[in-house]
Amino acid sequence: MGGNVLNICAGDGETEVVCGVDLRAPENVKVPVYASFSDVCTPADVVVDFSSPAILKDELEWAVKNKKPVVLAATGYTDEHIKMINDAAKKTAVFKTANFSLGVNLIVKLVKEAAQTLGEKFDIEIIERHHNKKVDAPSGTALMLAESVNAAYDGGKPYLNGREGAVGKRGNEIGIHAVRGGTIVGEHEVMFAGEDEIVTISHSARSKKVFAAGAIKAAKWICGKSAGLYDMTDVLENL
Repeated sequence: MGGNVLNICAGDGETEVVCGVDLRAPENVKVPVYASFSDVCTPADVVVDFSSPAILKDELEWAVKNKKPVVLAATGYTDEHIKMINDAAKKTAVFKTANFSLGVNLIVKLVKEAAQTLGEKFDIEIIERHHNKKVDAPSGTALMLAESVNAAYDGGKPYLNGREGAVGKRGNEIGIHAVRGGTIVGEHEVMFAGEDEIVTISHSARSKKVFAAGAIKAAKWICGKSAGLYDMTDVLENL
């Protein structure tokens, strides 16, 4: 993802990558790469993070100390991480979303509208597919879709991650299923199954470039914003 950000910024006259943070400096990178945020001494306007929750604490401390906005593009955050993010957002601008694709954020809105229209007579299943190196399951995007659907039911539907054995009759849950294999970039499908008809809303990412492009758009948008927690709905409203 860092390489995708570098490539897109290289062709964008409004952005410039001034440095990176990585335990291992990649080859052929023409900007300084620091091992930790405590080592960073290059002036920057915004942080874009496509790494993992492992670096979150140091990253947020740096952002708060230097009064710089941060764009969080990682997933797999725990409740403790979410608390860190919310606390930092009281002191600087923080942009967080599970998926930076414009198309994904569109279907997040669409699945809520579908749930409101179809009501309780339709069973809801979410299937997500990713490459075999993805660490967390279900994906952050799958959970984001589930939350959007559940908002139509005032959050009243429990989530069930996969099924195994003699589970009995289906209940009121939203089923969430994770598939891992090959080099799948990211596919998400929300299925509303009713009597004699099925409505499916899906998105397939064919390249990781779409996520990098969305993060750069968010980075441009958040510069100059006051402290607070922002997401893609804020960007979409201004497109």
